[in-house]
Amino acid sequence: MPIPVVDPARYEAQLEAKRERIERQFARFAPPSLEVFPSPPSHYRQRCEFRLWHEGDDLYYAMFEVDRDDPKQKRVIRLDDYPVASRRINELMPRLREALLESDVLRRRLFQVEFLTTLSGEALVTLIYHRPLDAAWEEEAKRLQRRLDIQVIGRSRKQRLVLARDHVWERLEVEGRTLHYQQVENSFTQPNAEISRAMLAWARDVTRGSQASDLVELYCGNGNFTVALAENFRRVLATEISRTSVASAQQNLAANGIDNAVVGRMSAEEFSAALKGEKGGRRVSEMALAEYDFSTVLVDPPRAGLDEASCRQLSEYSRIVYISCNPDTLERNLEALSRTHRMIRFALFDQFPWTHHCECGVLLEKISA
Repeated sequence: MPIPVVDPARYEAQLEAKRERIERQFARFAPPSLEVFPSPPSHYRQRCEFRLWHEGDDLYYAMFEVDRDDPKQKRVIRLDDYPVASRRINELMPRLREALLESDVLRRRLFQVEFLTTLSGEALVTLIYHRPLDAAWEEEAKRLQRRLDIQVIGRSRKQRLVLARDHVWERLEVEGRTLHYQQVENSFTQPNAEISRAMLAWARDVTRGSQASDLVELYCGNGNFTVALAENFRRVLATEISRTSVASAQQNLAANGIDNAVVGRMSAEEFSAALKGEKGGRRVSEMALAEYDFSTVLVDPPRAGLDEASCRQLSEYSRIVYISCNPDTLERNLEALSRTHRMIRFALFDQFPWTHHCECGVLLEKISA
């Protein structure tokens, strides 16, 4: 994939092209008017990773771009700044490079740098090496932390050295309320914080008036939507397979004072089996599924979308909120879901400007018999 070329003067045109494409792609489902949520045209990604390229005594950040004339070949592209990344990342890039150039201990066999930042300026930097990390590295890395006012993690094969903490705290203002999110290094988080705010506000809007019923959420990650939607429902049951994400989601529920939501470590397929009484065990019994009255399901699946069995499970709910990072698999899933549900709301979130990627949100309601 080519490295995005940021040109704020052309932002509206690229967003309009995405709008037209999505409207054409989903026209046969007779959707309502498409709601379009623009991104900041630059400095929108709160997390990025770069290769560290060494040339003699020099080193620099790099990405790889496939050679169009020979797809088997990749070109190394030097990056002294990166307008896609947050302003905090751009501020740190030259300062970190300067510190690495001054320290043989920190630069030796360093091959990748990962940045995780927040809107308020917190920053966690992971340095990844092709060598074991020792006490000398740890001392130098602690000095680096103080010098740049960042958190540092060192990684190498079978090593992960956390010098202070392994996460940052993002704070998102959504509809006049501040939501707090622990975001853990090397775990999935929404990369575009401003679009994340828009997605949360949209999801809150489309699920209002549901306080008498319950929400089930599949693929809940670190509780991004769980935290924002809990007050719209009597109770929320969220499921996620990643152990790290489940722990982070539980931290986020506590940090936001939410007491009507539970996060269970279970795949979407396992949860479907549990609902049908086909799966038992301690985790299932602790969920007390019989006590819930699920009116709404929220699903935010990976790029592969949902399989046929999951679509059948979703079709049993009165309302479906489907957040999709891949319009092609959303289109395929709607082929199945439109047999039982119709589109009530439809949104385009420009999570990744200057790329062909689109994030969509759909509210589906069951068709009356």
